Amino acid sequence: MAETALTESKVAEVMAELAELEDPKIREVNEKHGDDHGVNLGKLRALAKRLKTQQELACQLWDTADTAARLLAILICRPKAFERDELDVMVREARPPKVHDWLVSYVVKKSPHAEELRLAWFADPDPKVASAGWALTTERVTKKPEGLDLAALLDVIEAEMKDAPDRLQWAMNHCLAQIGIDHAEHRARALDIGERLEVLKDYPTSPGCTSPFAPIWITEMVRRQHDR
Repeated sequence: MAETALTESKVAEVMAELAELEDPKIREVNEKHGDDHGVNLGKLRALAKRLKTQQELACQLWDTADTAARLLAILICRPKAFERDELDVMVREARPPKVHDWLVSYVVKKSPHAEELRLAWFADPDPKVASAGWALTTERVTKKPEGLDLAALLDVIEAEMKDAPDRLQWAMNHCLAQIGIDHAEHRARALDIGERLEVLKDYPTSPGCTSPFAPIWITEMVRRQHDR
């Protein structure tokens, strides 16, 4: 009981600190991207570095449902401490894009349950959950492609990416690009699919950044590999 009270006190303390870091201008920018928080991510990371890993506190912060608190929770948790079903619930709860992206990238990818969840999420009817499955698939395309049917993945991308909801479309497009970048034998087909579907062709890209349009992305990354 004393430990629970201590954790609740710490949660209140951290939430107060997050409230002090709130910046209306940052919130205004973030809300345009669907992220309902106004905390500078550099300051959030600095707070996480000071707190260090605290799994119980991370779980309590996640349970607040506050976006900034959940981002902090992701940074201070122990990814391997979560059970499979806990991660499934968390991904379904993670609606803001930044929370979803960080949860998949910083927690699920490091979990011993990652492959089981990848298979479960890949064709989930919720496009946000499916996008997590595709993100895990892209990770395997690059780091552990053995056992993946890359041609079949390209079949699905070719058939479904054009009309997929935004976040799922982005995840499928990333997978398409990585197949083209990392697997020369599939590069021509990946480039062809990208050219024909024209997904993200007109996406605004800042100077010095690579366009997410798959043909440009693939070509540029392959060129950099050859220049090394």
